[in-house]
Order: sequence, then C-alpha cells, then structure tokens
Amino acid sequence: MHVAVFAFPFGCHALSLINLVQKLARAAQETQFSFLNTEESNNSIFLASRTNLPDNIKTYNVADGVPLNHVFSGDPIERVELFIKETPKNFKMALDMAVAETGQKISCLIADAFLSFSGSVAEDLSIPWIPVWIPVPHSLSTHIYTDMIRQHYANSLSYGCSNSCRDGNDVELEEKTLEIPGLSELHIADLPVEVLPRDAQETPFSCLLGQIGNMVLKVDTLVVNFYQELYPKSLLNDLKSKFSNLLNVGFISLSMPPPSLPPSTEDTTGCLSWLDSQKSKTVAYISFGTVANIPQSEIEELAEALEASRIPFLWSLRDNIKDCLPNGFLERTVMHGKVVPWAPQTQVLAHSSTGVFMTHCGANSVYESIANGVPMICRPFFADNKLNARLVVDVWRIGERIDGGVFTKTGVAKSLDLILQHEQGRRVRSRVLAVKELVLKASAPGGHATQAFKTLVEMITLV
Repeated sequence: MHVAVFAFPFGCHALSLINLVQKLARAAQETQFSFLNTEESNNSIFLASRTNLPDNIKTYNVADGVPLNHVFSGDPIERVELFIKETPKNFKMALDMAVAETGQKISCLIADAFLSFSGSVAEDLSIPWIPVWIPVPHSLSTHIYTDMIRQHYANSLSYGCSNSCRDGNDVELEEKTLEIPGLSELHIADLPVEVLPRDAQETPFSCLLGQIGNMVLKVDTLVVNFYQELYPKSLLNDLKSKFSNLLNVGFISLSMPPPSLPPSTEDTTGCLSWLDSQKSKTVAYISFGTVANIPQSEIEELAEALEASRIPFLWSLRDNIKDCLPNGFLERTVMHGKVVPWAPQTQVLAHSSTGVFMTHCGANSVYESIANGVPMICRPFFADNKLNARLVVDVWRIGERIDGGVFTKTGVAKSLDLILQHEQGRRVRSRVLAVKELVLKASAPGGHATQAFKTLVEMITLV
C-alpha cells in the first residue's frame, strides 16, 4: 500500500498532519507514506517536531507559487493565495515523483480538508479520498453552511469593513447567535471573514474554503482532529448525518496522556530550567503563535501590565516583534520574567509551575492547553481564533476573554489576577482539569478516539 498525503502548509496544519501520519506509519509499518508539502513548511515542521521519521515515510516538496525575487507586502494571506494559484499542478507533479521513486502506485489519498481539489485528484486516480479536518469541527460546519450563513446574516454587516472592524466592541454582532444546525452556541461576530466577508470581493482563499461544502457530496469518511466527547450533541448529530464515517481520532498533534517532561538540562531554550525555579501554578505563559500580527500598542500595554504586576511570566515572542517592547523592559523584569524567541510549548504547558496560558486561541494551542489542564486567557486575532475563544470562554468555560477584547494594562492585570488569585480562577482550573480527564478517557484503550484511529488504520491498509 502507498498512501499519499497532501498538506496545507500554513499555520499549524502541516505539523498536525505529519503527527497523524507518523502515528499511522507506526501502526501500519508495511504501508508506504509520501508526505507532500512545500519546502519551507517541511523544513519548519521537521525542525519543530525534533524527531526522526519512521522509515516508511518519505517527504516531497511541492512548489509554493512564490515568484523568483518576489517582494512580500506584509499581508499574511499573500503567501496562501500564491500557493493556491499553484494548486493542484504542484501536488500532481510531486505525486508523479513519489510514484516514480517508490515504484508503487498510490492506493489512498489523505489530505488536509482545506485542499478541496484533492477529491478530484483521488477521483482521477480511482482511489479512496480521506480528508482530515484540522481546526475545531464547529469551524467545519461554518464552511458547510457558508451559503446559508451569507443568506441569513450578510445584512448584519457593513460591507467594505475589514476584518479589523470586529476587534472593537460591536455589541450587536456579539449578541446575535447563529440559527444554523449545531452552531447555536456561536455568535455572528465569531465567524471568520472567509465565511462572512466584510466586502463583496471573494479572495482565492475564501473561494478555496467555499468548496468545502461540496466535500459532503463526495466523501463518506472524514477524520477530525477532535474528541467526540467535546461536541454539542446537535453538532455531532448533524455532522454524522453528512459523513457516514466521522472519525474523531482525538488531538492528532499530541500524545495522550502527555509524555513525561525530559530533564530540564536537555532544553536548550532554558525555559524548563527557569520554570523549575518558580512556584507551582504561578507562571503566566504567553504565546500568540507564529502568524498573528499584534499591534505595537497592545505589546506595550501587555508588557507594562507584566512589569507592574510582578507575576512570573514566560513570554514566547518572535524576534521581529521584540523591538516593540518598552525600552528597558527586559532589564527591569529579569527577576520575574523570561522572554524567548521560541518555547517548547507542550512541555511548558505540562510543567507544574505554569498556571495560565495567554493565547491567540489557535486550535492547536487550545488543544495543548486542554491536554495539560491549563486555564486560558484569550486574545483572538484572526481566522478561527474568535470561534475557538467562544468555545473556551462561554461553552467549555475553561478560560477568560481578555477584558475589553484588546490588551490594556488594567485589563491584562485584571485577567491574570482573576485566574491566578481568585476563586473564579480556581473554578476555571477545575473545569479544564475535568475536560482533560474526558479526553484522557477517550484516548485510553477502548475509548472513542482510540477506536476511531483503529478504524482509520484499517481503512488505509485494506483498500
């Protein structure tokens, strides 16, 4: 058997997918896996995973669509749209190379569900197509019901308004909930612009995501990076009515239960050694992923709050943003804080000193926080961040939204104090630990996620 895997090379999508593929490769050692992704993304994820791939996985680079000597505008979506314009021919070329090198025809195609064209590629090859949904399943439903959402709610918005318009306190949008199957817990304001655009012009990215609804008509099996136990019943039933094999295999980027921490001396970033010197559940860990563009004013407000509060903090801050820190901040906070360009996030969240995670609410970050029982303070920025924050704060009630929706010195101090010092924070911690126990049970032998993964292994080895 020879399984081809198409990755979406942005955000944490590719890292999540390669983790799933590694689990499959270890469970199906006689099956060959060819992982197709851009060179830049491959270099990034294999550095991040810091692991040797099983012998039955081979990686291939696909063209990223970036012209030679291209100068980027600074818009993070630009890379995505250049890549989209290069599909599907870039994947087809790499697929031909994988077949030629291995001497094996492709027997099955696993693909990030964002790459909706992959269904046609599988159809042309007369092989099974198994899409994998990486974000939360609520997000999937917003794409399945995009046409209905636009018909119902387009008039709620002012066209010509950019995504940033929703960073303020738009009370009307915040209060209106969705009357869409399985999504009644979400609000209109939570929807990303690709689902409910702020202007009349479609982008290549929104067009790509707009094709996801057609997936329902073409596929029986869908793998979901989620646990059945965390769904609202209405959403689970709705998706099961659309996919005869809805395989909720758990958090695919994580091992459950989380592995023991390595010796702190092995961590070259110094984060674990620094955490060893702090008291239990006292540290605020701060990270906003690799993509989010944080306004300089908010960086300054956050820094001032951390300095004034004297709460121990570990801040993973990209070097290109570090210049936004107030003059002298690093020197003045050296006794109670540590700023690094990158942190081993899963290990930091697993450390006993970590008391709260201040996050942009990317799906992987939320999942890692749940897996380690750490409450969250949410400052969503773009894409599905607001939707994920809604689940964290209002549905699962395992975190708090930053006061006022944006970082201010007083708002940050208030949120940190609430989670780390108050009874309300203790209740939040208790709930996140209960959710952690749910996913641990689902990941145990005989659990729903374990059974779903076994079904997936059988599907790819028996085609």
